[in-house]
Amino acid sequence: MASDIKGVQFPEPADVDEAYHPQDAIGAGIKSTIAVGTAGLFFAAVQTSYARQNVGAMGVFTRFGGTSALFAAMGGTYAFVSAASANLRASQDPTNQFFGGFAAGAIGGLRRRTFQAVLGNGLALGIVVGVAAYTGTAMFGTPGLHPEEGRWPTKEELRKRFSRPANETINELGEGRGIYGPGYEERRRERIKQNYGIDVPEPYWRTQTPADPMRAR
Repeated sequence: MASDIKGVQFPEPADVDEAYHPQDAIGAGIKSTIAVGTAGLFFAAVQTSYARQNVGAMGVFTRFGGTSALFAAMGGTYAFVSAASANLRASQDPTNQFFGGFAAGAIGGLRRRTFQAVLGNGLALGIVVGVAAYTGTAMFGTPGLHPEEGRWPTKEELRKRFSRPANETINELGEGRGIYGPGYEERRRERIKQNYGIDVPEPYWRTQTPADPMRAR
């Protein structure tokens, strides 16, 4: 807390949790390469199954192996550049995801072998992942900007803000269809007796008292 001594106000000390913690860029790149490369291998298998010619089981590597390599390269580059940018800038913000997305998109544009494709794909993917990081979405398995903040407090806040009392819901919709208030059975019996003159008895399981286990023997 800020203290005031003889009219001099001292600033609050910096929060320890707000300090930047360096990331393992190489480790993040390796993990993302394996994860996204596995997804690329699955996609290559789908391409092999839809091929018009019989390329065999090894067609996943011989004919469509470039798909797996492209996925792995883009995923690993994104994670590595994002973590490296965060370490160099000592800041965790959407700018790091933009740099990572730009590098990954540029690798995807290399297949067309034109500068326009490299620049266009890089900018497109960089903007997409930057906006996704700004809105709190994690891309390619990388943590969001605030991984320590869970979604449970947000859900609790929304529940308290938009939840409605049960009595208000019953007054607007009425009872039935799975919505029943306290004392529904008593009010139902009274309505049936008042409208039709039928006395509805208590349910059987309510009128019976639990049997003594010693007498049952």
